[in-house]
Amino acid sequence: MAFTSLGLSEPLLRAVAEQGYASPTPIQAQAIPAVLDGRDLLAAAQTGTGKTAAFTLPLLQRLEGVGRDTRPGRAPRALVLVPTRELAAQVSESVRVYGRHTGIRTTVVFGGVGLQPQAAALRRGIDILIATPGRLLDLVAQQHANLSDVDCLVLDEADRMLDMGFIHDIKRILGLLPRTRQNLLFSATFSEGIRRLAAGLLHRPLSIEVAPRNAPAELVSQSVYHVPKTGKQALLAHLLSQEYWGQTLVFTRTKHGANKLAEQLGRDGFQVAVIHGNKSQSARMQALAAFKEDRVQILVATDIAARGLDIQQLPHVVNYELPHVPEDYVHRIGRTGRAGADGAAVSLVCKDEASQLRDIERLLGRRLPAHPVPEEILATLQADTPFPRTPPNPMPDSKHRPASRRGPSTSPRRLL
Repeated sequence: MAFTSLGLSEPLLRAVAEQGYASPTPIQAQAIPAVLDGRDLLAAAQTGTGKTAAFTLPLLQRLEGVGRDTRPGRAPRALVLVPTRELAAQVSESVRVYGRHTGIRTTVVFGGVGLQPQAAALRRGIDILIATPGRLLDLVAQQHANLSDVDCLVLDEADRMLDMGFIHDIKRILGLLPRTRQNLLFSATFSEGIRRLAAGLLHRPLSIEVAPRNAPAELVSQSVYHVPKTGKQALLAHLLSQEYWGQTLVFTRTKHGANKLAEQLGRDGFQVAVIHGNKSQSARMQALAAFKEDRVQILVATDIAARGLDIQQLPHVVNYELPHVPEDYVHRIGRTGRAGADGAAVSLVCKDEASQLRDIERLLGRRLPAHPVPEEILATLQADTPFPRTPPNPMPDSKHRPASRRGPSTSPRRLL
């Protein structure tokens, strides 16, 4: 199937071709015609499979089809709600890229930056508004945002918004929207809470699941190292240097842990950047840009980076600490193996994380293979409880290939 068979307009097809895409992904092939037909949609797909374009392209087409409204101060006709600043920026970039030949105007609003420039953009008039819930309600309260003309609502990564406690904000926003509208829910995973929300929000929706629920991308090889907590930093430094790893995204559970690990890796001679919720938006953007442009090898991040980061050809993701919520593991490792590329996800698991590992394996429906900890790392440790030196079910040799270093990329709550 080609994009030309989906009923998209010439300006959109031209923008898609300029990005080098000829064939839609499975989620795009199913979702785009449904959205163009005006259907409500509940769509689940693996991370890295093109969910953003699956709603961005038909949304642009529908707005383009009703004609341009050039009035200053015109209210947005489409609203996209997202849980984090990073995802808001990614969706905004997708709208900009695919809508470059349409004349449709968009703006993005989120916390952590000044409110007045965002209010000024709304006063100039827009067609599509991309927002985090808290900042949007701030703008509405100060009468800078008018949602009375919205005829399409998109909840992107809706399950994450519920996990982050946004349900009350979402319900307040729903009360500000016209009763008759199109509603689209997109996510990599759908909890039962999301399905209950969808039942009360969507009207006769089309349900699309292009992969098993909560399944990670097939091209991501997954493995673990059983290592005492005191040996994690030394093991990570060994893997980064001795295994010749290139760009690597490392996840920690806490902001303090991210800062501490980055400092340790910096002392070991690695070029490191950090992203977490205490960083200013400008600092987060600078860190991400440095990583994407290959000016730093390692990006250490909390789960704020588990969604919304689209980094092409990222070879490795490391779970330095396992997440408490097993679904977050799927989102973390979904930062690699995107757009058909291979990727590797490695988890460093200490004995205190045994229950989290069991929950993740239960979610995946299989055990993760374990690598042996290198002897030189074991020799430096004084652990109370020994860990296995040989994996119970080793990875195939083909999965041990060191990833080559890639070149530059071509391409929570209220304060998010």
